[in-house]
Amino acid sequence: MWYFLFARDRPGTLATRLAARSEHLARLRELADQDRLKIAGPIPAIESPDPGDAGFIGSMLVVEFESIEAARLWADQDPYVMAGVYESIEIHPFKPVLP
Repeated sequence: MWYFLFARDRPGTLATRLAARSEHLARLRELADQDRLKIAGPIPAIESPDPGDAGFIGSMLVVEFESIEAARLWADQDPYVMAGVYESIEIHPFKPVLP
């Protein structure tokens, strides 16, 4: 099943986010290589594709796992979690319709 993940950043963690970014992206590439990633990206804190020092408020992903528990286990091991960037992660079932 597909799941929507919304991960909220802790305030003031932009430098930590940037330091852990390559490890975070490597995990996402693994899912993409397995065709289990529909979309993923950061949520800028301001209306700009490059928010600079304003940073990000979090990330959103749509990923495929066999269960919500498996999605939670995967999310809890993310480098951003381990580094203290994310303060919370919401996970919900998701039903792709379009395109």
